Amino acid sequence: MTRILLIARCPAWPLHLGDRLILYHLLEELSYDDSLQIDLLAFAEHPTDAAEVTHYDHYAHSVELIPAPTRSKPSLLWRALYPPARFPRRADQSWSPAMWQAIERKRASQTYDAVHLFGGVQVYEFYHALRGLPTLITPYESYSLYLSREAAHYQPLAISHQLSAIRQLALARRYESFMFTPYQRVTVVAEPDAEVLRNLNPRLQVEVIPNGVDTYQFRPRPVNRIPALLFVGNYEYAPNVDAALRLAGDIYPQLKAQYPNLRLWLVGNAPPPELQALASDSIRVTGRVPDVRPYLARAAAFVCPLHLGAGIKNKVLEALAMGCPVIATPLSVDGIAVTPGVHALVAEGEHLISATRRLLSDPALAESLGTQGRALVEEQYSWAGVAACYRALYAEVIAAD
Repeated sequence: MTRILLIARCPAWPLHLGDRLILYHLLEELSYDDSLQIDLLAFAEHPTDAAEVTHYDHYAHSVELIPAPTRSKPSLLWRALYPPARFPRRADQSWSPAMWQAIERKRASQTYDAVHLFGGVQVYEFYHALRGLPTLITPYESYSLYLSREAAHYQPLAISHQLSAIRQLALARRYESFMFTPYQRVTVVAEPDAEVLRNLNPRLQVEVIPNGVDTYQFRPRPVNRIPALLFVGNYEYAPNVDAALRLAGDIYPQLKAQYPNLRLWLVGNAPPPELQALASDSIRVTGRVPDVRPYLARAAAFVCPLHLGAGIKNKVLEALAMGCPVIATPLSVDGIAVTPGVHALVAEGEHLISATRRLLSDPALAESLGTQGRALVEEQYSWAGVAACYRALYAEVIAAD
């Protein structure tokens, strides 16, 4: 029996919060392997997190939630500037003494073969609590890559905002240059994120393991598609709001002038007031829905005009899996082995609008993209495949210890 301790920046539910998808599905897939035992320690971020443990606790040997701590700006700056403070050696030196103590309790009651940390600044600090165990860490993406793209997109900013952005990016780069150093492996979900981390710290052993998609739940449906463009996102995440506003304000009006019956569906959790204000007879702003699949099954196209963000886009994987034709910016397909024109149409700016016109006018192209996109997901992005990559990585770090 191989025993793995997972320490995560968030719980594994609800799944409309994208950073929880990989944790949930990895727990599910690993639970089918009788040679593995998984214990989960996770930070609780929302009042409902404790009640939602029942959605996934049957996939683990044990689940324990710890209240998420606060990390003050002075404490973040202190660790960045003073190397001896970066990796606490005692519980009372950490941002979360409660998590440190939970780790010690687990180690006292159970012998673990390896530890897998999910998160970056939220979890990296527990290295000395884990000392002596094979470890790997999955920060999902590079936060400094996200910030650098954001800064480039929003130039020119007011001087005060520019200075704040520069300071924030410098701090993120400083942390990403040191906080993964002690860990035997670092995994991210897309190659651009891996490249940034390698450049910041060439000593890191960084590997790319993409997110997956549930290919049974997300599969094509035998229904007719209607003239509607779709974008799905959690609108608590600023890049999704930016993309939805661009789609509704710049892209859709030009297309509707040519296709009067064309609709726009903006689906997802927590749309802010400026997004809700766009709702009309032709634009639907749904808020959180219990199931996005009916929208993916009926929309003529999934249009993803993201200009901000990092990591892999689960929404694009789900659209591809459903056979929904995808039109996307290059950033939207980061980490996804899309061949432009085969699996999706990939374009920027006015070319994105032209690509959408082309798809709306060419049913054969739409059908081909849907078929090829589904095939790509089946071949490369199943959760079973993702879990197999992690099982192999566990074996490597254990054998190397």
